[in-house]
Amino acid sequence: MDSATEHPDPAFPRFHSRPPQGWVGNPCGLSHLHGSYHVYFQYSPETEPRQRICWGHLSSPDLVSWHQEPLALRPQSGGPDAFGCGTGVVTDDDGVAVAAYTGIPDDAGQSRVVLARSSSDPAVWAQEGRVAADVTTDPEVAVAGDPYIFQFQGRRFALQGAGLAGGHAAALLYSLEDLRSWRYEGIWLTSAGGPAAEHLAAAAWECPQLVPLPDSSGAENWLLMASLRNADDAARRRAGVGYLLGSLSADARTGLPVFLPATGGKADLGPDFYAPQILSLPDRALLWGRSPEVVEGAVTRPTDPAGGDRPGRSERGIDDAGWSGVLTLPRRLSVHGGALAVEPAVELAAYRGRKLLSNAAGTVQLPRQAEAHVAGGEGGLRLDLATASSRRTVFAETVAGGDELRIFVDSSIVEVFRHGTVAATVRAYPGAGENWQLVLPHGAAAIVWELRDPAGESAGEPAGEPAGGPSAGRAARR
Repeated sequence: MDSATEHPDPAFPRFHSRPPQGWVGNPCGLSHLHGSYHVYFQYSPETEPRQRICWGHLSSPDLVSWHQEPLALRPQSGGPDAFGCGTGVVTDDDGVAVAAYTGIPDDAGQSRVVLARSSSDPAVWAQEGRVAADVTTDPEVAVAGDPYIFQFQGRRFALQGAGLAGGHAAALLYSLEDLRSWRYEGIWLTSAGGPAAEHLAAAAWECPQLVPLPDSSGAENWLLMASLRNADDAARRRAGVGYLLGSLSADARTGLPVFLPATGGKADLGPDFYAPQILSLPDRALLWGRSPEVVEGAVTRPTDPAGGDRPGRSERGIDDAGWSGVLTLPRRLSVHGGALAVEPAVELAAYRGRKLLSNAAGTVQLPRQAEAHVAGGEGGLRLDLATASSRRTVFAETVAGGDELRIFVDSSIVEVFRHGTVAATVRAYPGAGENWQLVLPHGAAAIVWELRDPAGESAGEPAGEPAGGPSAGRAARR
């Protein structure tokens, strides 16, 4: 966190590790190797990538203390990734870590699946330009990319996201008897009908992935998640990321996996969440997503929890800041009541520093890096950026009795977790004199912690009395 501690931009997050400069895109290659977590991600030294995207690399022993590693993958001159290294995964191949990623050879927009192999050190990769899957010749497929590898009944398969010539989104299926040469099995699932049409409607699916996700009874579910791309780039904020829950079986004739979706929904209810990737571990599934910057005047979804009142940054302001994009905190996935539930990884409790407020009510001022736990009450809850004379709503939600929320504020990113359902990710930029204020409904109480880094350094100024003075609410300090 040294780069965040010393960063001159007050909007730069301190607890969402990333390089101090440049553009951060989709998370890639999530893996747990040699006792450490590894998060790779699309990276460019420019704030808006134009070509030659690389893979950045973070590692952590505990999901709390993160180390910036050297760049993992770089475009190779004359190779199948000469124009950029896109989204991909890391998988095990007889004890060797192998990255399978989208290789972009030129500016024509057609991509291939390219392989790179690691040594025993996950920071060192050999890029030999091996193409595992070339551009598909299927006439129904207009565009494809973003490989994801999964295992089912002892066999290895892969998906790629696609857009079809007919206007629907799709996932393409490959069988991987040999990791070095993928066999195309055809269009596997589309958004043309059924639950996919309801929950994953789009012109193309990006970053599709399929993982087993048992519910609390141990019953097996399979989770399919995809980012929803429409005709124009701004529409990504409106469509977001969707998911389907269902069953997976083997076709009696071919042995290929068949997915039968039963239900689905949004993977995140905020406007600033895209292209997540899931790390499937023996005991849990963890997710990281991409949260882009908010550009002034950008189109927001009708369901934007901020109601369209969030402050953004101009393109010039983003360039001047020298950085763009951030990854979310790690999130644990589960099935709750037949639907996807998302909560912070349990390790994130280590970020809690001093307890600033306990049993607080009314309107509560938060430091710029804080966690708030809200329980009870019924009515409207808001998170505002406020001065003595103005107020802008960043997040608004209606809560009912029994609801519990955990809210993480880290400079310019807010992540809201509601027990038993999915999270909401929102970006906003405090202006001069603005402070974060949490407005609680009647009967609700909040506990507020300042966030601190693993070394014990405080990250936020102390919270004062509830906004408006003691009469605006009650607060018991520890």
